[in-house]
Order: sequence, then structure tokens, then C-alpha cells
Amino acid sequence: MRLLVTGGAGYVGGHTVRVLLDAGHDVTVYDNLAYGHRESVPCKLEIGELDDRAALDELFRRGRFDAVLHFAAYAYVGESVTEPSKYWRNNVAAGLELLDAMRKHGVERLVFSSTCAVYGPPTRVPIDEDERKAPESPYGESKLTFERVLASYATAYGLRSMSLRYFNAAGARPDGSLGEDHEPETHLIPLVLRAAAGRGDNIRVFGTDYPTPDGTCIRDYVHVDDLASAHVLALDALDQPGAQALNLGTGKGYSVREIIDACRMVTKRPIQVVEGERRAGDPPALYADNRRARETLGWQPRYTDAESIVRTAWAWHAKQWGLQPGT
Repeated sequence: MRLLVTGGAGYVGGHTVRVLLDAGHDVTVYDNLAYGHRESVPCKLEIGELDDRAALDELFRRGRFDAVLHFAAYAYVGESVTEPSKYWRNNVAAGLELLDAMRKHGVERLVFSSTCAVYGPPTRVPIDEDERKAPESPYGESKLTFERVLASYATAYGLRSMSLRYFNAAGARPDGSLGEDHEPETHLIPLVLRAAAGRGDNIRVFGTDYPTPDGTCIRDYVHVDDLASAHVLALDALDQPGAQALNLGTGKGYSVREIIDACRMVTKRPIQVVEGERRAGDPPALYADNRRARETLGWQPRYTDAESIVRTAWAWHAKQWGLQPGT
């Protein structure tokens, strides 16, 4: 298939591009490189803004795409609270320009990079797709709004879409060719690995008195290559009109302490921890019920334990920092 990947120079988008290429697809990446990395794109790259309708029309005219995989979004929860305009304009308004360009050029299939942030604090765990939607940030609200836009476009225009709601993306390509490279970095595993390498501050644990086995928050860490493989499967599942949404998680949660211990085990380095107060809005536990993704897509995560996920991340980070992973 001829595929357009928006945001394909970013973390999950970049890993998905490689899996798509491995599967034999013809891939074009469209990215403004605000957060993505030019050097991580191993295929055709078009640099542009998502709200530039003229550029999108020209791109679709030349590309004659069969489907779009849409990753281009701002994704810092805290920033979305202080800069909501940025998130509504990019994650929703600019996304509408993409959808209307698709309509104009007869592209009827889209896989959307969504998030478990659409749920907000859950009423139960594991979280299935029928859980109430109560996002607590403009980021989560913007993703949920775009999912609703996709549903309305399915009804009115016959758009076929699949929204994939990620839990905590983590890890790196096993061959060491691509990893997690954010600035600023907010994700737990790379922050802990920076501390292990002596390249970051001590790790602050926010809250040790949650109603969990060790008192720290529990989250579902899903390997980025498993997320990427789900996108390839989702493309094949778009054979009927309609808007679907699926959870992508391992179905298993790890606490903050367990992740830190896994990092100590893998790096064989000391990691200093500072215990702090809870952060507002952090639920005790978030992990996925992934049955619908397994049944609909035939998706099966390969990385199901924290240590194997951390090991791929450490191999990549250590390579970037000129370290031997085992030292």
C-alpha cells in the first residue's frame, strides 16, 4: 500500500514507519520536525504543517495514498493545561484539515494514534473500551474529541478509521536503530535510565501511600514495537466503514518501584530515589483490558515483562551515551 504517516519522525510514529517498511509498504512521512528527528526517517520525508491545506492537497495529489496513519499531535499533558490553544489547534483543528484533504482526494482509511488519557480516572481496572470517558487534561480531551470527529465522518462520509488507545509506550528497537528521544523527557523509564547513567537527577517517586502492593502507582508499559505492529494489523482490519477504538496495553501493570528495580537489574547500576508527595490527578492504577485488540486484530504483545522492555531501552540509550549496556 501507498501510505502517508503524519508525525512519522516521532517516537511511536518512527517505530511504526520501520515496521511498515519491513512489511513492504511504500511510506511517506509528513512531519514539521518540531519534536521529531529528521535522521530517524528512513524513507521519503515531506516537511510541513498539518494545518497547511495547500501543502496537504499537493501532497495527496502527488502521493495517491491508499491510507493514512495519523501520529501528528502534541502530547505533553502538563503543557496542554498551560497552553490549551496549542493543543486544540493542532490536535483537533489541524486534524480536520487532514481529514478534509483525505476526503477531497478519495482516501477513506485512517489509523489514529490515540491514548488511554481519554478515560481519565477509571471506575475499574483493567480498563476496557466501554469505560467512561472523563479526560482530565486538554490533551486527553483533544484526543477524545478527534475520536468523535472520526465517528461523525464515518457516518456522514464513509471514512473507515481505527483509533488505537496507547497505554505507556516504552522501549526501543531491538536492533538498536531507534529509541525514545524526547526533550523534555517526561516518561519514567528513560528518566530512570538517565539517572542510572549519571546523566540526570535522582528519581523522584510521587506518592508512596497509594492503595497498591508497594504504595506506588501502577501503570501498563507496552513496548513501542508492539504498538507499531498493531498499526499494521489495523490497516488490514479497515475493510468495513465505521469508526472503531481499541486499547493497546499488555494487560499487566507495574508499579513505579518495580520499574526502578527492573532498571537496576538491567543496568547493574545504583539508582538514587527521592520520595515525594502525590501529584494531583494520578490514579493508583491504570492498566488495559486488551481483549478487544487481540480478538479484532489478532494482536499479541511480544514484550510482556518490564525487564525485557527496559533491556531494549537501555541498549539504545547506552549506545547514544557511549556506554557499554552491561557496565
